[in-house]
Amino acid sequence: ARIIDADGLLVLPGLIDPHVHLREPGGEHKEDWTTGTQAALAGGFTTVLAMPNAQPPITNREALAEAHALAAAKAVCDYGIFIGATADNAEEAAGLRDAVGLKLYMGSSTGTLLVADLAGQLPHFERYPGVIAVHAEDEEAVAYFVARGERRPPLCAALAVARALTLAEHFRRRVHICHVSTAHEIALIRDAKARGVPVTCEVTPHHLFLTAADEAHLGTLGRINPPLRSSEDMQALWDNLDVIDCIATDHAPHTLEEKHSPNPPAGVPGLETALALLLTAASEDRILPANVPRLMAQGPARVFGLARKGHIAPGYDADLTLVDIQ
Repeated sequence: ARIIDADGLLVLPGLIDPHVHLREPGGEHKEDWTTGTQAALAGGFTTVLAMPNAQPPITNREALAEAHALAAAKAVCDYGIFIGATADNAEEAAGLRDAVGLKLYMGSSTGTLLVADLAGQLPHFERYPGVIAVHAEDEEAVAYFVARGERRPPLCAALAVARALTLAEHFRRRVHICHVSTAHEIALIRDAKARGVPVTCEVTPHHLFLTAADEAHLGTLGRINPPLRSSEDMQALWDNLDVIDCIATDHAPHTLEEKHSPNPPAGVPGLETALALLLTAASEDRILPANVPRLMAQGPARVFGLARKGHIAPGYDADLTLVDIQ
């Protein structure tokens, strides 16, 4: 047997990132399954769940099979892959058992996936048997504010979260709110959980550690969807960690040339920095140390049904993250 001396090291269950954008197929000049999962391991993540907004997007059985084949040949850590929702694939998506969940874009972001109206969203909530992970920004509101020179204010997120929670409650479907960034969203989710709505949620490191003020010096390098928020919104995330189920990096790399272009894409990398940021926060008493494995391993495993992941215990996969905290 291979023996690793972990004396003096912090031993955590292998971390799970439930929200990564590995750029293969279609964006291999930014990243592919090998380099993306190497970055995951470097950051302590032993499992990643990949989003479907590749090029072409992963929205049917054939595309999902091709994505699994690419991952099986090139990934160096464990993985799952989401199927993407479209306006007309609700029946097919509901039958795909090899997807870790359904990703529903209520607002536009990188790529072409978007289901902006109720007529397209409702069939997925009617039929999908697993977790519906939602990019919760209302597209009509996004367009309205863009026309006024405003970029995705908090109201865009609140409108979409309210609709997603209403649909989940009505159809008794499990909904997962991605990258929660505002106090209003947290309040809506807390209330829904108290009423028994089957909702979970995640928060990103960039929304925990950066604010809109940081975008002034980051420029386009700090452009993400949803945007960086106010210091009050950031503090609300820290104050309500009990409501949050997962830390998700929303890892989304681009080249520097793309980020500095006239039309810069949204997204930042995060796989290699998330654990260090959270452990630093724990050392500063901003977060209880026990919340790190809860949010970065146990929570993602529970939310997405990864039965052998998230814990150090007999019967579980021996996925371990060793950290030298000196």
